[in-house]
Amino acid sequence: MKYQNLVVGITGGIGSGKSTFCEILTQNNFPVIHSDNMAKEIMAADDAVKKRIIETLGTQSYFNDGKINTHYLRDIVFNDFEKLQILNSIVHPAVIKKTKEKIEDLKKNNHIIFVESALIYEANFDKLFDFIILIYSEQRERLRRVKQRSNLTDEEILKIMQTQIPDEEKRKYADIIVENNDNIDELKSRAKFILTILNTLLL
Repeated sequence: MKYQNLVVGITGGIGSGKSTFCEILTQNNFPVIHSDNMAKEIMAADDAVKKRIIETLGTQSYFNDGKINTHYLRDIVFNDFEKLQILNSIVHPAVIKKTKEKIEDLKKNNHIIFVESALIYEANFDKLFDFIILIYSEQRERLRRVKQRSNLTDEEILKIMQTQIPDEEKRKYADIIVENNDNIDELKSRAKFILTILNTLLL
């Protein structure tokens, strides 16, 4: 089957290396929509979303200057699965809507569009993509990477991991699995190989 355009999702748990993989794609001049960053932008700027978050999770969700109280929200949602679901039900629809709009805009000048999201399956928008790539790393390696770039403890990182569908489960649904337990050169080589395959699928 040949495609006029390809929309490819990129997912993986925290610390899997999906952001690094996306940087490689960007360096090769492919557009990448970062849905997780988009979610933060929406939470910070969308008045309707902010209002609902404050109503359901409390006024402490934002500082007096309007900025997101990330620490407060993280403590709430990663210790209360029901509240995490509430937050996701507020933010995900807005993210999906904006992602769709951005995809349509990028299709005008690009044949392959990538969308990075940690929660493709959790947010139920896997049907948006022609193919889904899972960036997979062993848990020990993921813990090491996250601790290296943040102040989170093992316990905090594991709590975040527990809110996501295990990557072992996602392997059953992904179209392409990229093993990322090696060095950056190996990841670049795998990305190049995938780009070659995807280009052969275009009209």
